[in-house]
Amino acid sequence: MVQIVAELVAAHRGGTITPALTIKRAYERIRALADPGIFITLRAESDAVAEAELLSAERARGPLFGVPVAVKDNIDVGGMPTTAACPAFTYQPTADAVAVTKLRAAGGVVIGKTNLDQFATGLVGVRTPYPVPRNPLRGDLIPGGSSSGSAVAVAAGLVPIALGTDTAGSGRVPAMFNNIVGLKPSLGLISTRGVVPACRTLDCVSIFAGHVEDAWTVLAAIAGYDARDPYSRTRPLGTLTPTRCMIGAPRPAERLFFGDSSAAADYDDSLTRLAQLGHSIVEIDMEPFYQTARLLYEGPWVAERYLAARRVIEKDPDAMHPVTREIIAGGARASATDAFETFYQLENLRRLAGEAFKHVDALALPTAPTVYSCEQVNADPIRLNARLGTYTNFVNLLDLCGTAVPASLREDRTPFGITILAPGGADALAASIAQQFHAGTGLPAGAGAAALAGIGAPA
Repeated sequence: MVQIVAELVAAHRGGTITPALTIKRAYERIRALADPGIFITLRAESDAVAEAELLSAERARGPLFGVPVAVKDNIDVGGMPTTAACPAFTYQPTADAVAVTKLRAAGGVVIGKTNLDQFATGLVGVRTPYPVPRNPLRGDLIPGGSSSGSAVAVAAGLVPIALGTDTAGSGRVPAMFNNIVGLKPSLGLISTRGVVPACRTLDCVSIFAGHVEDAWTVLAAIAGYDARDPYSRTRPLGTLTPTRCMIGAPRPAERLFFGDSSAAADYDDSLTRLAQLGHSIVEIDMEPFYQTARLLYEGPWVAERYLAARRVIEKDPDAMHPVTREIIAGGARASATDAFETFYQLENLRRLAGEAFKHVDALALPTAPTVYSCEQVNADPIRLNARLGTYTNFVNLLDLCGTAVPASLREDRTPFGITILAPGGADALAASIAQQFHAGTGLPAGAGAAALAGIGAPA
């Protein structure tokens, strides 16, 4: 598979194309697509081009040299407003988030802040006061959330990489809905200083790309311990290495697809392909994982979301998206006794779920059980959103890492994807399995080869 970032950086270093021209072409593609829902704030083209020219003048040759990047609008970029998709919450950061600082140090050029489910609460991508980003695969489908704008920006070929966040699946579900890669690192591997919290104890910065190798290049550039982030951890990074593993999958009776027989068949095919690659598939008990997933929105972690949005929800609740307000308002009712009761329950579930990893190295799960249209989600916003978190909501509660990759693209352009999950600190293992699987699918990235191929091609 073509590695867009590697080829683009090589072209910049070799003088085949200049970073400034690459940035100009990114803005040309944005204007041509004319989707007002992707970016909440687009950086002035002249400023981005000037930054790219400065990189060339200083002969900076980092691993992201001249690569255009989109950043989810709950991550601070100095000089650009941070809104978390809530205009009443908007503030002007004076500095970049740590992840953005490292991204720029590696040569990346930020071109804009992307749309999201308000306060990063949702997996659908439609809970925003701004226009909803159009899914580039099929216009009737939701873009997935909460990192909707970042995922669409990559899938539509506007940028080769983008930053999102992932608390409950926001870096994985939109990857599946847009037929791209979503890398959710181990907790604490990337600093979250400068990120608007959703659940501060569970948040992480995620990465979208067309291919695993590109996402890994970004991870290697922005990972690292941050002494000023109390949730940062010293965790190994490792390298992408071909491997054969014991891979866990739910027992057939525990596989949830909510009536989507095509998704069920696609998942069966994915397990078959993993076995053909030399991995051993082992059936596991999924019930502890499902029970953990239910805790995320039924337990005290909603109170963390309330803390993040408190300034708005208490002073101007009507300024919030009605679905987001309904969900987050429940956080004010959580009691300390309820919280500790849930913490005890979670520790027990962590032990039960950990039993699975005594027999397998990683899990291969559907990224989401099915795909919904905007019309379906607008008619039933909370229940359908909850279904999309079936295989994602437990991941950060159990301190797992994962890489989501496309698995199939049906004739009607309905996507399906799987996520390789591994224990925290085993990011390289999860990404290596995902890379091997994705390469074997032969699928184009995003909306198609033409979209991403144009990023570094001659005009």
